Amino acid sequence: MKQSRTHLKSTTSAIIERLEREYPDAHCALLHENPFQLLIATILSAQCTDERVNIVTRTLFVKYPSPHEFASIPIEELEKDIYSTGFYKAKAKNIQSCCRQLIDRFQGEIPQTMDELHSLPGVGRKTANVVLGNAFGIAVGVTVDTHVTRICSLLGLTTGKNPEAIEQELMEIVPQEKWTNFTHLIISHGRKVCIARRPKCGECILADMCPSSLVK
Repeated sequence: MKQSRTHLKSTTSAIIERLEREYPDAHCALLHENPFQLLIATILSAQCTDERVNIVTRTLFVKYPSPHEFASIPIEELEKDIYSTGFYKAKAKNIQSCCRQLIDRFQGEIPQTMDELHSLPGVGRKTANVVLGNAFGIAVGVTVDTHVTRICSLLGLTTGKNPEAIEQELMEIVPQEKWTNFTHLIISHGRKVCIARRPKCGECILADMCPSSLVK
């Protein structure tokens, strides 16, 4: 039975409250020192673990500290530097094109609107949400990754079949001031307890609220 929006909002608030108590230090796992680094790290994170991206960017950002270095390096060298993140040819092409547009259109600065960020090569809505929310504190949407897609479905919060539909559903039931951290909370829970192939329902603080819980 489909739940009313009022009930979903109440349920979501209770879920967030529990997760905030359980994961008080939930935060963006991609290591970065500025918005530009976060943008590049997020592009690299597609189909790759945050841990692997952090290993790569540890040296990458020393070698390429700004868009200018990324834009001028031979693409074959950049491909070699990011090879272990997977899909390295497409990522290198997007990163280099993105950096050139940052220089040409935005004087090397990271734009702070969804439309402008989304217009950059390799930057989808998910990446733009990550950058806006975590680098600038601007909440214009909810970042939907595989953890959010899976866990919000298990919890009965969403029924959407694609990230865009899921995001719209979540934006209706998650308070806007929680949009950015909501993703970090869900990811933290997905990594520690609600693991895709071996969920620890017996240890889950949301088990009594989860229609998919194995604990009855």
